[in-house]
Amino acid sequence: MTKMIVVCTGDADTRFDRDYYANEHFKLAMSCWEQYGLQSAEAFFPYSATGEWKSIGVYTFASEQGVHDALKSPQTQRVMDDVKHFTDAKVVLRSLFAEF
Repeated sequence: MTKMIVVCTGDADTRFDRDYYANEHFKLAMSCWEQYGLQSAEAFFPYSATGEWKSIGVYTFASEQGVHDALKSPQTQRVMDDVKHFTDAKVVLRSLFAEF
């Protein structure tokens, strides 16, 4: 199992619709990437008076290769085009975490 972490950043003026992200965007990601092994998606919303992180999305795939295949797929454009519906934040970090 491999987890792809996606972090959105911004300041106090950055728009971020948590409900849309956790419900609608994740449904879209599942429909686009399930064939590549996406098993689940989770949303975390950190709080810090001075922090820039608006959200942390954890996408769990069956394998690391599945993450790479999903990101290279034509369906990824649909996922990326949907971002404007929930935020104007800049996605600044994508990381892979695998169990060891």
